[in-house]
Amino acid sequence: MYRIFSGIFLGWALGANDSANVFGTAVSSKMIKYRIAVLLTAFFVILGAILQGRQGLHTLSGLTTQSQLTAFITSLAAAMTVTIMTISKLPISTSQAVVGAILGIGIMTDQLNLTGLFKIILCWIGTPFGGIIFSVLFYKIFQFVFRLLKPTLFLTDSILKIGLVLAGCYGAYALGANNVANVTGVYVGNLLTPLQAVSIGGISIALGVITFSKNVMLTVGKSIVKLDAFSALVVVLGQAVTVHIYALIGVPVSTSQAVVGAVLGIGLLKGLHLVNIKNALKVFSGWGLTPVLSAFFSIVIYFVMHLKYIP
Repeated sequence: MYRIFSGIFLGWALGANDSANVFGTAVSSKMIKYRIAVLLTAFFVILGAILQGRQGLHTLSGLTTQSQLTAFITSLAAAMTVTIMTISKLPISTSQAVVGAILGIGIMTDQLNLTGLFKIILCWIGTPFGGIIFSVLFYKIFQFVFRLLKPTLFLTDSILKIGLVLAGCYGAYALGANNVANVTGVYVGNLLTPLQAVSIGGISIALGVITFSKNVMLTVGKSIVKLDAFSALVVVLGQAVTVHIYALIGVPVSTSQAVVGAVLGIGLLKGLHLVNIKNALKVFSGWGLTPVLSAFFSIVIYFVMHLKYIP
């Protein structure tokens, strides 16, 4: 059972890097306090994982045949990658880290489902574009509604605060439903039941949110495009809908990619001159490096552990 600890480590790393994105823009716009944001995120991540997290478990577990040993290696390699990127304050894709690690194992064991891999890669490409599309759509809709109703400044402030809380809770729920498969999907069938997998995964993600999520949260919320409260609400809701759609499809994707896409959507609406191109390219480079680094770690760990097999 000690091999589950690499999955818990990965869940913690995912929580520290990915899940804070659901409230990052709200915190950076000073509409919600950081402590309240992480507590709400932790609760709804666990709820989403338990209620709707099982669909994606089978997608990742079907990429290659996993033993207890290779599941341990996959989770450890992905967790190491995500931790390095989190320390670097880069919002990266945990899904890419996990799939990169699975790819490394598949290379070493000569067992890889390329059809399933192609499906996942297509969803990776679609995730930031989904964030862009939904943020632009919601921005136009909400802008029309506010112009029609013409609320007072006090009422507008209250509406935005409540909206940010509700959208953030929904985003956290969608994250748990979608990304719990990244944490414990490789253990299903060889070490854990689906219920055990989503429960352990959800709790470990929540721990990462509470203990180590602040730096990445501020990177997403401030460094690409500076957001007002209205735009923050649009971003949170845009990424939440994007991630939830993929949860229903059963493909784990990245909240980081969805939220960065949503932030860029706001940048496109307000003018490209507001987009910090340097920081955006830094984030994109992290996405490209993540699966490569994770595959490298999994190959190295696999090789080292097979020098002297640990039963």
